[in-house]
Amino acid sequence: MQERQLATFGGGCFWCTEAVFLELSGVESVASGYSGGHVDDPTYQQVCRGDTGHAEVIQITYDSQQVPYATLLEVFFKTHDPTTLNRQGNDVGTQYRSVIFYHSPEQQESATEIIALLNEQRVFERPIVTEIVPFEKFYPAEDYHQDFFARNPRQPYCAAVVGPKVEKFRHAFAHLRRQ
Repeated sequence: MQERQLATFGGGCFWCTEAVFLELSGVESVASGYSGGHVDDPTYQQVCRGDTGHAEVIQITYDSQQVPYATLLEVFFKTHDPTTLNRQGNDVGTQYRSVIFYHSPEQQESATEIIALLNEQRVFERPIVTEIVPFEKFYPAEDYHQDFFARNPRQPYCAAVVGPKVEKFRHAFAHLRRQ
């Protein structure tokens, strides 16, 4: 029996995170969008200005019988830098913050535990600054942002930034890739 669940993560540009999670076995769908702000139905331009409070996020629908939430967290932490505040590479601003919007107390607990473990094991050179906050609302991004990397692999940002992240995922998580 399928156990459909939602996970909502912000790890910088949503084109990168969406492309990675679309390749993970057990993930049914990934939508790029915005969460964590104070403006209803924000546009990409508003979010990019950094004055809506939203983060660029992905919302993942997954089968928890095939891929547990802990595995999603492992992929999340290994495919972005959770130690930089409001920044991923050249993408700078609160809209690019590292954030987990939890949908249940169990997700909150899992996220808190993995961050404590990663910090304790000093997996990263600096402490993790990823926010863990309750999920409130998800606003899907404009249609042209959905499946962006798959539709635009030669676009300069995709070729330089998204493609290498996807390759890193493919190498590190070959055993978890969709067949």
